[in-house]
Amino acid sequence: MDYSKSVIPAHLLGDQSANLVIINPGSANVRIGLAQQDAPFNIPHCIARRTAGANQPPRKNVQDQMLNSQVTTAQHVEREKAYDVIASLLKIPFIDDEVANNSHQRKMGRVDVSSQQNSKDESVFPWTDVFQKSSSPSLAVESSSHMHETSESPNPQEGSSGEKPVKIVSEYKEYICGEEAMRISPTEPYCLRRPIRRGHLNISQHYSMQQVLEDLHAIWDWILIEKLHIPRSKRNTYSALIVVPETFDNREIKELLSIVLRDLRFSSAVVHQEGLAAVFGNGLSTACIVNIGAQVTSIICVEDGVALPHTQMSLRFGGEDVSRCLLWTQRHHQTWPPIRTDALAKPIDLLMLNRLKESYCQIYEGEVEAVGVVHSYEDGMPSGSHKTRLTALNVAPMGLFYPTLLVPDVYPPPPRTWFKDYEDMLEDTWHVDFPRRPDVSEGLYPGISNPLQMWDNYPYMSIQVKKEDNIGLAEAISKSILATGRIDLQRKLFCSMQLIGGVALTPGLISAVEERVLHAIPSNEAIDTVEVSFIKIWILV
Repeated sequence: MDYSKSVIPAHLLGDQSANLVIINPGSANVRIGLAQQDAPFNIPHCIARRTAGANQPPRKNVQDQMLNSQVTTAQHVEREKAYDVIASLLKIPFIDDEVANNSHQRKMGRVDVSSQQNSKDESVFPWTDVFQKSSSPSLAVESSSHMHETSESPNPQEGSSGEKPVKIVSEYKEYICGEEAMRISPTEPYCLRRPIRRGHLNISQHYSMQQVLEDLHAIWDWILIEKLHIPRSKRNTYSALIVVPETFDNREIKELLSIVLRDLRFSSAVVHQEGLAAVFGNGLSTACIVNIGAQVTSIICVEDGVALPHTQMSLRFGGEDVSRCLLWTQRHHQTWPPIRTDALAKPIDLLMLNRLKESYCQIYEGEVEAVGVVHSYEDGMPSGSHKTRLTALNVAPMGLFYPTLLVPDVYPPPPRTWFKDYEDMLEDTWHVDFPRRPDVSEGLYPGISNPLQMWDNYPYMSIQVKKEDNIGLAEAISKSILATGRIDLQRKLFCSMQLIGGVALTPGLISAVEERVLHAIPSNEAIDTVEVSFIKIWILV
């Protein structure tokens, strides 16, 4: 089934469908592909820019290091309490119980890892080569802080032709995008930036709006050229469909439109909400969409193809928090090898933790354990492998229902002062006149001199998103559906809960959501049946 046809406006289908690019930006990953592709490119949404010379170590190698906060004593106490609540539900020992003194009747479970999955888990992430080679005449080669080394390549015909010898110069790349950016050694002069964090533009006192927008442009432009092979000179023949998360507000969406139309030079662009895309893509008209992303979990109800703004909720946790919680549980149980694993300062460690989570975490009763391979990535050194027993593998994903277990210590909420002033946010960009380029046909914008003016009449929700950081997934889903206020619609939505996002693939999660949501419904509500399914469509995988 071509799901893209369900979410693409009719005027972009037909002859132009072959030249339609779908962009689905997220906090951790961006999914970009042609509408006719079976699957998009799913690429880490980050960029590493060169900051200093080889002999001048950078001040920081991750932009958000300056925003990091330590886990407080109170948070640590709440985390341990949440662990014990989960342990009671899963029938496993409490956090400080010794196995010999455990009063629970123990159930043993083992992760059944196939040879293919095990091979994938044990593969090593290599350090990224940060140099690019270029040639130049030997006399023109000068020492520079961004040059690494030179080697002479004599011409075999040099004696007869009289040509000068050529020097092969290795220079630092100015910037690196995607997974390669996350695999850069901390010893290299680069700083990793994530332009979107926790479902919003990652603007802070250390990361200006201009830098954020420049990085978004650079990442998307790199993907279009390197992955989709669409050069800048051909962009005017392509249209873009931007599938935006519900967490984005109108001001942020306008900035994305500016990047697509003005900077990336697409001929036209249409914006679509992520929740609606999921509903239409699955052939439904009414559903409760639960999008469990890497850093944010969003919930919204849709009735007859219309999103209900008052049901929208945003929980400030996701898959990356589960990965960090997995590390915490292993360290607490002393099963983690004595290596320096830091998901914030070394993004390559986060890649490893995400893969361990995807391979081993599941939600079932009893003790779930597995033997896995953990890799150590010391600065600039070859990676090391450590075979270890991983335990309590069902605890971390249960943090979705008990978020105090997760503790968002790595990515605290950013200052939002930039988004409180509705006018100043776009003072320099929104009122700029975007004249039609001579290479763009007038038929693309009939009767419109400024393409971005089309956004003024677009029916996108401007309501303030509800942020319920202290409640779990089940309570948030129940609150969202009950907010509709109609028993007939509530019954329909409780039986049509759709999970999307990578975390939704966690074995046992769907059953856990059904059970926890049923318990979260107040006893005075006439609801006795719930049903959850998983949506896997190309623009959201």
